[in-house]
Amino acid sequence: MLKRFTLMFLLNNKVVPYLIAIGLLIGAMLLGISIGTVSVPIPTILQLIWTEVLHLPSRTETDPMFTTIVMDIRLPRVILSALVGASLAVAGAAFQGLLRNPLADPYVLGVSSGASVGAVLVLFFNLSLPVVGMFTLPVMSITASIITIFLVLFFARQIERSMRVETIILTGIVFSSFLGSLLSLMIALTGEELRQIIGWLLGSVSMRGWEYIAIILPFFVIGTAILLFSSKELNAMSFGEERAQHIGVNVARRKLWILLGGSILTGGAVAVSGTIGFVGLVIPHLTRLLWGPDHRHLLPLSILLGAAFLIVTDLISRIIISPTELPIGVITSLIGAPVFAIILIRRRKERRG
Repeated sequence: MLKRFTLMFLLNNKVVPYLIAIGLLIGAMLLGISIGTVSVPIPTILQLIWTEVLHLPSRTETDPMFTTIVMDIRLPRVILSALVGASLAVAGAAFQGLLRNPLADPYVLGVSSGASVGAVLVLFFNLSLPVVGMFTLPVMSITASIITIFLVLFFARQIERSMRVETIILTGIVFSSFLGSLLSLMIALTGEELRQIIGWLLGSVSMRGWEYIAIILPFFVIGTAILLFSSKELNAMSFGEERAQHIGVNVARRKLWILLGGSILTGGAVAVSGTIGFVGLVIPHLTRLLWGPDHRHLLPLSILLGAAFLIVTDLISRIIISPTELPIGVITSLIGAPVFAIILIRRRKERRG
């Protein structure tokens, strides 16, 4: 009885979930930096963060080899993994709340495929926009993801005026398949860039330094801010758009902002890491099961858990068949596909029951 009470207290207390999520994230980051071909002791990592990141004085000297490994290779990789995982998780949580369906995520709705097409076009034609420069890849990726989500909604409305959630999801799957065919066509026409594009499409954060963090960070901040400021409206819309309108929510405008925020996050993540599926499906669903559907807490907790999840999956991709690395998208799909099937089966059983 006492154990059950303690468990219920931990799950229902609003502070404890954040402490757990932050603890998991910190633990994942330390493991991600520590484990590799050359193992770096955790005290050494903390020492380097103290001196190299915080620029605080220390009496202890650190091995230059460890400094190079941590500061130039593993720390940027872990931070990039965290930003990508957080982006996909919070975008998935927002899409699920907006469509009132736990099966909705950027991957299923075709947003990831649209972002991939935009990014591959940049790689295929070696494009560089004159104004944005190094941000050409994320800008094209985000633009393509926004266009895709609005095309999905437009065609779903043409098919069925009421735009049922199932119709939107099926339309997204159709668009995802179509865009996947376009990607296959570009790969078939590619010459020397073939290996680069295929490697990028499989999803990876390998050999991406601080410049990639600089690319994704502004889009992460903007997209996350939009969604976090929409958390109360997402709560209202989870009971239906009519009820939300009755309590003063401008549903059309807020829906537009949520779709825009989710597309910015997805496009930015895809631009720096390639296509990584199922993060936006698994993490929000798990967070919702543990700590409820309140988007004021669901969104920030999804950010923390999504970041920790992708750091761990990236670590697995590095060590599972070391010294060879697997694409991180392969690991997330191996985990996410069975979870997707379980969610689908449970929903069918609930409807029949």
